[in-house]
Amino acid sequence: MDSVNGPVGDTGRTPAGNFPVAQRLMRGYAPAAVLVLVVALTAILVPSRVPKSANSSNVGPAGSGAVIGNGSGSSASTSIPSATAPPSGQVASSGTTTKGGTGGKAGSAGTAGSAGSTVVTPGKVEPCSGQTEQVPGDPYSPPCQTFSGSNGGATATGVSANTITVTARLTTDESFQQTLAKLAGAQLQDTNADNQRTLNVLAKYFNTHFQFYGRQIQIKYFTGQGSLSNELQGYGQADAEVDAKTAQSLGSFADVTAESEPYATALWNDGIMGFGDPYMPNYWHEQHAPYDWSLATDGTDLATSAANYAVQKLCPAGSPAAYAGGSIKGAPRKFAGIVPENELYVTSGQVFQSIMAAHGCQETQFEYSLDLGTESQQASNLVAQLKAGGYTTIICGCDPIFPVYLSGQAAQQNYFPEFVEIGAALVDQDYVGQLYNQQFYAHAFGISPNEATVPYTQSIGYAAYESECQSDPTLCGGQGPAYFVNLIYSQLDMMAIGIQMAGPDLTPANFQAGMFAYPPKLGPAGLWGFSTTQHTIPNDFREVCWSPNTVSPFNGKMGAYVQTSTQRWSATSIPSGPPGCTIPSS
Repeated sequence: MDSVNGPVGDTGRTPAGNFPVAQRLMRGYAPAAVLVLVVALTAILVPSRVPKSANSSNVGPAGSGAVIGNGSGSSASTSIPSATAPPSGQVASSGTTTKGGTGGKAGSAGTAGSAGSTVVTPGKVEPCSGQTEQVPGDPYSPPCQTFSGSNGGATATGVSANTITVTARLTTDESFQQTLAKLAGAQLQDTNADNQRTLNVLAKYFNTHFQFYGRQIQIKYFTGQGSLSNELQGYGQADAEVDAKTAQSLGSFADVTAESEPYATALWNDGIMGFGDPYMPNYWHEQHAPYDWSLATDGTDLATSAANYAVQKLCPAGSPAAYAGGSIKGAPRKFAGIVPENELYVTSGQVFQSIMAAHGCQETQFEYSLDLGTESQQASNLVAQLKAGGYTTIICGCDPIFPVYLSGQAAQQNYFPEFVEIGAALVDQDYVGQLYNQQFYAHAFGISPNEATVPYTQSIGYAAYESECQSDPTLCGGQGPAYFVNLIYSQLDMMAIGIQMAGPDLTPANFQAGMFAYPPKLGPAGLWGFSTTQHTIPNDFREVCWSPNTVSPFNGKMGAYVQTSTQRWSATSIPSGPPGCTIPSS
């Protein structure tokens, strides 16, 4: 394998609480006349604090902007430590300030843009009185803030006095999600219409629950020329750039579908914030600061966590492979890593490899192409190599589809190694683990950032969606959310947190400063916290084991991850000793 020397793709730019879910989301936000809310099949009685304003418009069709909610958040009330308020210089409580120009490019991160000559009287942002969290009980809620006065109007491209323009690119090629749907049946099938409806409903939720200083998120959709499948393989930069220009022409401040490196980079080049990049390494995020943020863990951090877990739980090489099966059960451990051949993923794979080697735990790295049309054949060939090489332990930095083929081929070839999943790409979700060959996957264990699984209808994203449908039934048309509502919710939540924490003077630089001031919080998707080296989540994880005979709380089907304890670890706090999983009988 060729080595990777430093960053690639240089663009030439200058360098959680235990409250019932309905209570977590809705306490204090119902209209005054509504006392009983049914969210996630649970009815609770809640008092009214601040009634919602009427919607400013209905959900718009594809290609139009959907503006929903009043953008004012709620007023509330317990003093908040000043360290968690928007950063100094972004919000003033008295006097006057010079209004900044448009947001700077990536090379000027840390500044709000060039100073203009217009002097405006700023609005006033203060901690709420009697309420600490913006959304009481929401595990990721930012500190509660009240606002009055002027928000400064157009503080950055895509930001006006009333709106924050957010784009969402729709692609027409077959995605990993659609392939998962084919493998799993209709339960995982989300159409573009499902995703748009879910985005619009959740935009209303954040507009009416968070403090956006008089602005509302406005989502504009467009069908792009790019192919997400091609871009995930590292191709398609030209089409991605065309699509980024389309987002720019729509006046975008941020795009919530920056799900590939080419498209995220193209947005960055055009000064548009991107959310959703897939496991890009640390240096990439630092180069792209303050523009790129994601739920997908920084690839460098992910590799470090996985390697440290293997070092503490499975090393040294040659120790018995107790969790393997068949002819290799108990054989001396021999490690194999699997990563996509995309150069940025290989870079993270090398981080993993170097940590293992530093602890006397040599690992051989195998690569495969993120090509949905050939993954089945690639898996067949790879299993033959792994079996012939006597590899007992596989650490898979894989997309969610590849283990479907890998596990099936391995079972056919009577090859049952230990399989270490690393808490990425949905592989640690019950509904994905259920797709794998269960005889093979009985030997799977590893780490997951998520808290213990709850039923789908009790998840935080589902509850937020349903709460808005209860408030305005016409918004949802009697239809439920997209199956992946929790992923959509969490990505919007990350963006909403940054918007609120930025204060009224919303720019990419102030967004980043606000994220750095956000107090770390533990919730369903792990520990969230941000810093100059942390533009993704999460920051911790738990140990999990796959149990083919356990019913999943999420969907009521057989097959679920079970945790070995309630302990959560960071990459540097993993205790030494064997995994806490039950050793498979065969």
